[in-house]
Amino acid sequence: MAKTLVTGGAGLVGSRVARLLAQRGDELRLTVREHTRLDNLDFEYETVRCDILDRQAVRRALRGVERVFHVAGLTSLRAPAREVFQVNAEGTRIVLEEALRAGVERVVHTSSVAAIGPAPHGAVADERQLFPAGGCAVPYVDAKREAEVQALRLAARGLPVVIVNPAFVLGAGDFGNSSTDLVRRFLRREIHAYVDGALNIVDVGDVAHGHLLADEHGEIGERYILGNRNFTLDRLFTDLGRLSGVQPPVVKLPRHAALALAHIAESMPGTPPVTIAEVRAGSLWWTFSSAKAKRELGYDPGHHEDPLASTIEWYREHEARLAPPGAHQPAGLRLAGFALRQTGGVLRGLGF
Repeated sequence: MAKTLVTGGAGLVGSRVARLLAQRGDELRLTVREHTRLDNLDFEYETVRCDILDRQAVRRALRGVERVFHVAGLTSLRAPAREVFQVNAEGTRIVLEEALRAGVERVVHTSSVAAIGPAPHGAVADERQLFPAGGCAVPYVDAKREAEVQALRLAARGLPVVIVNPAFVLGAGDFGNSSTDLVRRFLRREIHAYVDGALNIVDVGDVAHGHLLADEHGEIGERYILGNRNFTLDRLFTDLGRLSGVQPPVVKLPRHAALALAHIAESMPGTPPVTIAEVRAGSLWWTFSSAKAKRELGYDPGHHEDPLASTIEWYREHEARLAPPGAHQPAGLRLAGFALRQTGGVLRGLGF
């Protein structure tokens, strides 16, 4: 029975990975912090108090461990850039350096498609794509790229690490409101406008299964995209509206207009309804192919609507302040959306 450490093992992805490892028969040790919620952990495991930025705590957590799944990370686009880089890049460096020092047999590092970078508009990227020179001006994206650089650097030094790059993860059990917060905000009608962009959506169960496939079949130093269906934001919001009964946002803005509004929103007191980083990230084409993972790992994701439906259902069960089925966007937004569509049609007809 392998002794396996999972960092971030109580989170949306980490808890699903840990559950599959428990079913596989691994002896589990999960890192937790003082306020970690354990709602998703309904299997046998050992906890160790550990902040991944604390090298001594990480070293203690690795004692006697044979395999490591480094899942811990910060997904927020609203967190300060310094914190995002500390957790995602510096935390990864510490965990993987200590794993190399401990001589573990195998490491699976949870990266992100963000570390690959967005595809050209209208295209699809894979693991061979070069990350944009100079980054994307989105702290989360640039930090995940730096974390992956650290993982590859340590692979060159002998760390037996395999990298997985999940796409945009949805599914039940996101008590921390991480990646599924997009659906939560949709159901609360807090997304008042959007831009032209695209996302690859994948179910958390498929991502967890992909982690174990990477552990069992992945090549050291290689990375594997774990995704499913590519959605334009138009299509994603339409499908979320159809499945939830809540009318999708009706105002679609040009990127420059949305950025200008985000600048204004961030300069005002209080929590802004949208941030510059969110607009920048939302306006990119996060569309990917999982052909390599399917071919080399046997990765086989389920139906593309499953993560949408399960996330909606979970929030309906766990959130009180959601718009009911049949809810429409406010009249003012509907009028603004109609005016923008009419104006856009006229401009296109004139050749603009």
